[in-house]
Amino acid sequence: MRWTNWQTLVIKTPISNPLLQETLIGGQAFRWSYNEIDQCWQGIWSKNFAQLRLKREGSIECRFPEGSEVQATESLRQYLLIDTDWTDLTDQLPWRSDKALANAINTFRGLRLLNQPFAETLLCFLCSATKQIPQIKIMCENMAREIGSEIIPGGPHALPTWEQLSQTSESVLRSLGLGFRAKNIKQTADLIAGSNGILEEIEALPYEEAKTELIKFPGVGSKIADCALLFGAQKYQAFPVDTWILKVLKNRYGLEGWNKDQLERFGRVHLGPLAGYAQQYLFAYERAMR
Repeated sequence: MRWTNWQTLVIKTPISNPLLQETLIGGQAFRWSYNEIDQCWQGIWSKNFAQLRLKREGSIECRFPEGSEVQATESLRQYLLIDTDWTDLTDQLPWRSDKALANAINTFRGLRLLNQPFAETLLCFLCSATKQIPQIKIMCENMAREIGSEIIPGGPHALPTWEQLSQTSESVLRSLGLGFRAKNIKQTADLIAGSNGILEEIEALPYEEAKTELIKFPGVGSKIADCALLFGAQKYQAFPVDTWILKVLKNRYGLEGWNKDQLERFGRVHLGPLAGYAQQYLFAYERAMR
């Protein structure tokens, strides 16, 4: 594979190597890894393939397989949200009256959210039920390799589209290590493929309406819907409550005995319209302190 020359992307909010790592492989996305040979991050989203490295704290260098750089460069800018002022958004969070959040921000200041393709974000998080990040990554790679299309000849594969998944049997999905998730993904794929742009319609809805529609799909509960909307549709009021956030809310906020609906409402009310961004700080901090 022939790569383009490295080019610089100037980013609005400086980022360090640890923060770049947390952003790329800290549970938002599942198709990034560190390439030890080239000493850079390598990742796939949609039909794009890129390598990244930190040039200095004000810029990122990137390169792409030759022939794909024009379209991929703009896609990467949108994916990384490089023009977003994360310092300003962080300052809008209620850290002044929230010690737990303040500690998380002080540890991971500059953390950012990715702007992933909504359709594949939903697929990835449907794989997340009862699984940890390394296992989710394996399932995603298996589906891409066996069902998805090549991004470039001889190169990596994109995640399968929902139409491709609809044409795949549940038994094949199970053979790729999806377990009980295979049935939900197959049924969801059939519904999406049989509709006319339903995911695009859902993505355009306000948060509450979008979530209501998402949880109608098999296997999509409140947490998966919130993850898809937060990381794939920029609905920053979404507040996913997973195992780590349950620990945060119990140990750092004293919310023992609350059910998930109550905890989600607490997060959205207490943390405000950027609750999902605050959640990512809390999530990263809790995992780092384990």
